[in-house]
Amino acid sequence: MKTFLWVIFPYICLAIFVVGHIWRYQYDKFGWTTRSSQLYESKLLRWGSPLFHFGILGVLVGHFMGLVVPQRWTDAIGISRDMYHTFALVGGLITGAMVLAGMIILIYRRRVTGPVFSATTKMDKLMYLVLAIVIVLGIWNTVASGVFHLGGHYNYRDGVSPWFRSIFMLQPDADLIATAPLGFQLHALSAFVLVALWPFTRLVHVFSAPIGYFTRPYIVYRSRARRPGTGISGPQRGWERSELQSSGSRRRTGSTSVRR
Repeated sequence: MKTFLWVIFPYICLAIFVVGHIWRYQYDKFGWTTRSSQLYESKLLRWGSPLFHFGILGVLVGHFMGLVVPQRWTDAIGISRDMYHTFALVGGLITGAMVLAGMIILIYRRRVTGPVFSATTKMDKLMYLVLAIVIVLGIWNTVASGVFHLGGHYNYRDGVSPWFRSIFMLQPDADLIATAPLGFQLHALSAFVLVALWPFTRLVHVFSAPIGYFTRPYIVYRSRARRPGTGISGPQRGWERSELQSSGSRRRTGSTSVRR
């Protein structure tokens, strides 16, 4: 079971992540979108979206520093362990609170706004559930380990971080995380479940960039004739006759003489 949870399962989730994105791009290019619902409601979105997205950016930076950057590197440049953990604790609580608050607002908005709720798929609901579990467990680990020291102080950079790096170095060591507190283990497992779900949700928009926006041609808008007395333009039936056609018609009927 230890080998399955901390070696086989992460590789299964990573394989689904890679193959799933390739499949999604090949067969669902038009679905590669966030399915924006801003037209339906914008007041709550104006608060929830920045809180969530800027908070996520901070969380990702913190996880990169904690999981990818080895502890000996920060020790080498003069950042003591106490200084690092203080910075990680304060930054983690602030960004975690931003993500959680933003997510609560977005979920509330999606539930109470009729058109937005109608556009919510089952996969969206599953994604929100797993993402909420990941976020709550991450905040809990930060508070329990860094503030209250429940179960003793645990330095995840001695266990979880080397295990995470060992996966991508193709030398997985399950023993490194097997001794971690349960909260850290559940956080890691739920994060890999989110990784496996990623290609089949709206989260794929993370890998989209509007590069073509800077080179695409301008869109030309043409106004229509306005209805007399209303100031409202309406659809025209059939083809509009040109001035030359109108003049020729008048000359043929003899109703109007044209002097050249």
